[in-house]
Amino acid sequence: MQKTYEIKIYGRVQGVNFRRTAAWRARMFGVVGFVRNEPDGSVFVEAEGDEECLGKFLAWCRKGSLLAKVERIDVSGIETKNYKEFKIQR
Repeated sequence: MQKTYEIKIYGRVQGVNFRRTAAWRARMFGVVGFVRNEPDGSVFVEAEGDEECLGKFLAWCRKGSLLAKVERIDVSGIETKNYKEFKIQR
């Protein structure tokens, strides 16, 4: 079953290749949506896929890229948007 999540990631997550690595991981796990940096220093993601794929992606988000230091993530379910691919937003 398709689900869509809003994910907000806090910590040292900007300037550490988080978005690029998140996009690569999402594509690897079959997740679509987007990732972007937020003005408050966090990273925002909308991720859509089946529960197993999203579970793998969320597990990665809790750890982050090699240089990241994730302090916490907030996850909430939202209405499915039928994304076709995973993009990095500027």
